[in-house]
Amino acid sequence: MPSLPELGIYFSLLLFITGLFGVMFRKNLIFMMLSVEVMLNAANLAFISASSMTNTIDGQVIMFFVMAVAACEAGIGLALIISLYRAKSSVEIDDLRILRG
Repeated sequence: MPSLPELGIYFSLLLFITGLFGVMFRKNLIFMMLSVEVMLNAANLAFISASSMTNTIDGQVIMFFVMAVAACEAGIGLALIISLYRAKSSVEIDDLRILRG
């Protein structure tokens, strides 16, 4: 029977693959951003599980940096989505060409 940190690693792999498929096969920008957030949370879970396995706090420190990157990505991504929606009244990935300046 695997230990709890090992189960966390396996679950983070499952979450990351789910997020990867969401990014690859969705055309809606909002769902793509949600999938990227799932992938970042999977990385956080892997860092925490690895930190628990090695009895160090390195994974927990890295997790805070990943959370900061996720917050910045969400803010910039939502600004792009609002800009696209105002210009095209749609949030499909194919409509991003009109934002080229």
